[in-house]
Formats: sequence, C-alpha cells, structure tokens
Amino acid sequence: MKLITAIIRSYQLDQVRESLISAGITRITVSRVSGHGVQKREEVYRGKKVVPALIPKMKVEIAVNDDFVDTTVNAIIAGAKSESDVVDGEIGDGKIFITPLEECIRIRTGEKGSNAI
Repeated sequence: MKLITAIIRSYQLDQVRESLISAGITRITVSRVSGHGVQKREEVYRGKKVVPALIPKMKVEIAVNDDFVDTTVNAIIAGAKSESDVVDGEIGDGKIFITPLEECIRIRTGEKGSNAI
C-alpha cells in the first residue's frame, strides 16, 4: 500500500480529478494548502512590488494498493501537466510524493490492509 500525495495548482484540481476518475481512481482527499518552491510571483500592493511568501495550492492525497501506483501517478501527471513551463508567472506544475503506507483501517467495518482501501 502507498500514500500518493500531489501538490498542484489550484485551478488544475478539476482536470486532475477527471483524469483520476477516467483511470478508475475515485477515492481522493483534497486540502487547500500554501507553500512555495522555486517559483517567485510578484504582486503589486499599493503601488509597491511584493513577493508573497506562500502561494495557494491544492494537496491531493490518495491511498492505493501497490498495483495502482503507476496508474494513479500517470493520471495525476496527465491532469496537472501544463502546455508551457511557465503559467501565470509560476514555474512548475507541482510535485508528487509516494510514501509507504503501513496500515489502513476502515472504521465502519474494521477491515484492515488493502481490503480497507
């Protein structure tokens, strides 16, 4: 079992969700997060250029069995990848993290492991 975490641009969420559904992945968790990577976006506030410390993003978390890792990752990439390297002054389309998932327990039934996912 793996936990796949993707940090994507906010406006790409619908595309990523549709791509996941097309790939047969229907259970996801989404959170609003803020952060920054290499990109720096300048904004004008009261006539002065300001570089915001944190940029709003979306965090998508998906617990999958090992057989679905590549399918899930490919679906996220297909939905989140933009046409150009720089969109709206932001560099990059996000990141995907894959971490081992030791246990999963479905609270309602008490099922454990890959059956609970």
